[in-house]
Amino acid sequence: MMGERKRVPPKPIQKLLKIDAYLTNLFCTIADKFIPLRSLRTHYKVLEISCHGLVWFGCWLASIWILWKPSLFEMQVNFYLGLIIDVVAVAVIKATVRRARPTVNKDDMFMTVGPDKYGFPSGHVSRAVFIACFFTHLYPLSIIFYPPLLAWSVSVSVSRILLRRHHILDVLAGALLGFVESSLLSLLWLSKDSSTWLVSYISDEKIEGGEYHV
Repeated sequence: MMGERKRVPPKPIQKLLKIDAYLTNLFCTIADKFIPLRSLRTHYKVLEISCHGLVWFGCWLASIWILWKPSLFEMQVNFYLGLIIDVVAVAVIKATVRRARPTVNKDDMFMTVGPDKYGFPSGHVSRAVFIACFFTHLYPLSIIFYPPLLAWSVSVSVSRILLRRHHILDVLAGALLGFVESSLLSLLWLSKDSSTWLVSYISDEKIEGGEYHV
């Protein structure tokens, strides 16, 4: 059986990718001189897990049932919709572009499947930026949460490069994608009634007065 045929991008794109790879390597080399990368790799891995799609999907779904506040349904459902948009968009783009991760990347990523073997765009960065945009613009939290939220988002983005998971262009594309996703979600935003109906449809036994309510 013939293997996957390797696509050859146009020469201008090849040149751009070479420049991107060079700048990424230069950035990491300079960072290594000021940051003890080996001692901080554990911290970068924690950031990696903190923004993993499966972690957010699982924990967010659990939070709906654990908190169970109708006043939060609109926020919770729309945030979950945003996560779905993000994972679909990233998977489609990665499967289409199929840009390899940096050659020095270690194969020790947490729970990778399918298109995750490709690097463009960074799904962790798109998710981190989407989350930051969601809680600062679509559903603004108190301003006291902005500094840690933005610090986490930026830290996730930079750590993807320092872990050699992605090239700089992958990270920039991920950041742009996260912003676009938040803009798209603002147009698709589900109302409070629609969100409550969706939750009740999925779990009728938890709704006061529902068919299976005890």
